[in-house]
Amino acid sequence: MRRPTPVAPAPGQESVWDYPRPPRVEQVPERVTIRLGGALIADTRNAVRVLETSHPPVYYVPIADFVDGALADSPGTSFCEFKGAARYFDVRSGGTVREGAAWNYPDPSPGFETLADRVAVYAQHMDECTVGGEVVVPQPGGFYGGWVTSSVVGPFKGVPGSMGW
Repeated sequence: MRRPTPVAPAPGQESVWDYPRPPRVEQVPERVTIRLGGALIADTRNAVRVLETSHPPVYYVPIADFVDGALADSPGTSFCEFKGAARYFDVRSGGTVREGAAWNYPDPSPGFETLADRVAVYAQHMDECTVGGEVVVPQPGGFYGGWVTSSVVGPFKGVPGSMGW
């Protein structure tokens, strides 16, 4: 499958097609929040994002910045060729449980050590995720965990027909 035509970014935007492979981790200066079950379950100014070609950024929040009880171990694992072995969490709040809706890399590969004590969530399973006050849109497709904001343009991996990108 051939590479799609990237959307040209406007001033202040980034193209996900300019992101590197292997991915890069960078600090996020904006406030990041996550809501579930009608409550704020994570609020931080210490998030990082992982940038990988064709993917909207995946945001990782320090485990310590989640409210107590919001994360519970969940069965299942996965493996990323860059970051290593992932474990999963159920996310809980206000009587709502989203099984396997978060993950982290407890012993990440070299270059990704900052992810060891951070968790990413699937935005589509939360009530709301924000970056700098902007409500994010989940990466299309349900498999990937990227967060789409107005500062990134695609096309994004995850849309139908993008498996070979």
